[in-house]
Amino acid sequence: MSDQDQKKHGSTEHEQTPPYGEAALDGALITSIDPSETYDGLHVADVDAIVEALDGDDVQRVRELVAPLHFADAADLTERLSPDQRRALLEAARDVLDSDFYTELDETVRDEVVDIVGLDAVAEVVADLDTDDAVEIIDELDAHEQIHVLDAIPASDRTLIEEGLAFSEDSAGRLMQRAVMTVPQFWTVGETIDFMREIAEQDEWETPNVFYDIVVVDPRHRPVGTIPLSTLLQSKRPVQVSEIMHERMKLIPVDMDQEEVAFLFRQRDLVSAPVVGDEGRLVGIITIDDVVDVIDEEAEDDILALGGVREDDLYSATLDTTKQRFSWLFVNLLTAIMASVVIGFFQASIEQVVALAVLMPIVASMGGNAGTQTLTVAVRALATKELTATNAMRQIGKEILVGGINGVIFAVLMGGVAWAWFETPGLGLVIGLAMIVNMIVAGLFGAIIPIALDRQGIDPAVASSVFLTTVTDVVGFMVFLGLGAWLLL
Repeated sequence: MSDQDQKKHGSTEHEQTPPYGEAALDGALITSIDPSETYDGLHVADVDAIVEALDGDDVQRVRELVAPLHFADAADLTERLSPDQRRALLEAARDVLDSDFYTELDETVRDEVVDIVGLDAVAEVVADLDTDDAVEIIDELDAHEQIHVLDAIPASDRTLIEEGLAFSEDSAGRLMQRAVMTVPQFWTVGETIDFMREIAEQDEWETPNVFYDIVVVDPRHRPVGTIPLSTLLQSKRPVQVSEIMHERMKLIPVDMDQEEVAFLFRQRDLVSAPVVGDEGRLVGIITIDDVVDVIDEEAEDDILALGGVREDDLYSATLDTTKQRFSWLFVNLLTAIMASVVIGFFQASIEQVVALAVLMPIVASMGGNAGTQTLTVAVRALATKELTATNAMRQIGKEILVGGINGVIFAVLMGGVAWAWFETPGLGLVIGLAMIVNMIVAGLFGAIIPIALDRQGIDPAVASSVFLTTVTDVVGFMVFLGLGAWLLL
């Protein structure tokens, strides 16, 4: 079987795992590897050897070291090289890299790689990938580059990719692969197995590289059931597929958002799920490997958004990173000015009681941290659909209670410290009361803000932190300084 055939049918020689968990590398058998000596799945010695070969322009050595690498490890290595080393690696070993190597690259690095290898090479890669991966790569190209690549690939592949590009971004249509293993419901297990063996030897059949379930369809190509491969192989040849198929399957509408898809896979423990169009006809299938990427991507987006960062800029140019971060820093500047205006109202009080200025940041900081804890839990619960209209009020009440309890505890602690520090009992009372109020407010708004934003169709991970910081700072300063002016002057 040729290398092309091996890839098509889900196996390549370097991906086969030897028995008993051993791994072969350059002819040497490695039975155990110290995790401290590995680097993202790569052995540190191999990474150093590749870098040394690149710096020494030893093309043959680079090829020998890169060829056995798993495509994901090769992508990790490429991302961590300098631009010059990256170019040298691709020029030396581009033809020994698996096509899936391009799907594992960070978007910024992939743009650079595309510029290095050229659009003709990208077209060859795209033609060798599953449609979902091909669509992802082409979608990131400029319009004229997309046309060039699509014109260079076979017509059958081009049609499937163009149909995939027609679906809205972040939808099930973009996520699915078009090639599906299907059989009619009147076939037997034996006919199904024979069919799979037959098409494995015929390149003209449009079949998936790897699949977990067989979709049983009716004459109108609508899914009526699925059969896990394990069930198929454990059944006798004369058995009808309709007798062993799972009729209670979850069908994914082609326009469903990818977050909803990920939720269903997680909720139902799915390995794959058929995707259907408006008339219920089968148009593709989504597999767990793509859903894992979605879960990772959505979690990353939420984390970055909470930090006021739009996208992963680890590999971006300095100027681009500066531009991306400027907008939220500017918003934070405006909210900080609002807090400063509140402080300005009590300038005279601060001048008379300097201790207020010393202790003031503590109240705002404790409220901000308490609010962030509540906010993080609420945003995560909204994303996983654990926080709904049914339990929203109960959760808000809980967070208010938690804020109040913690506020009382820390009020006693900090009140005692302030009393002992400045030898003023009234100052301890002021900071204690302010801390209780601000932590209750932090718990309240830490839960309310993301819920309110979510109901308005705004991503709570993006905007919640800015609003919450403003609330805790303004309330914290106003309560603390107001009580200080009232009780101490």
